[in-house]
Amino acid sequence: MRAAEATYELPDQLASRDGALIYLSLGSLGSADVELMQRLVDVLATTDHRVIVSKGPLADEITLHDNETGEGFLPQPAILPMVDLVITHGGNNTVTESFHHGKPMIVLPLFWDQVDNAQRVDETGFGKRLSTYGFDDGELTGAIDRLLGDPALAARLAAMSARIKSTSGTVRAADLIEQVARAGEAVTA
Repeated sequence: MRAAEATYELPDQLASRDGALIYLSLGSLGSADVELMQRLVDVLATTDHRVIVSKGPLADEITLHDNETGEGFLPQPAILPMVDLVITHGGNNTVTESFHHGKPMIVLPLFWDQVDNAQRVDETGFGKRLSTYGFDDGELTGAIDRLLGDPALAARLAAMSARIKSTSGTVRAADLIEQVARAGEAVTA
């Protein structure tokens, strides 16, 4: 879990609107697919939701709509606590940070760990895996509505978030690494 090194303030254009707040990030490589990103922001523009878009390295080529804001690169650790749902490529950082903050996810995997992460998120019911290039517009908006409208899921995610935040996993990992360095051999957790 990365610590927030920067802050983020929701722009007035979104702060003054109603609707759930969604964070869209496909990582550096996924966001470079301008056609995919533009399709996603166009579909999200048809909803009543507010959207923060991490536009990536080709930010100038992606056109946002009235219910959206974004930049090329955003401080994700500062944004995730304030959103209601995350649309992600399923990279380890985003999945871990979304779980830490108890956020449901729609995962559009591209490669490597993302495919496995997307499958596990879907199988555990913490979100929905969609075909990155083959999803129907209604499939995406329907998944958003189902995830946001599921109070049992919200309760499960809140409980998981509280459990994760209470375990101090990074401190425990650092302690184990230090023990291994001192002992020169494996230690049991």
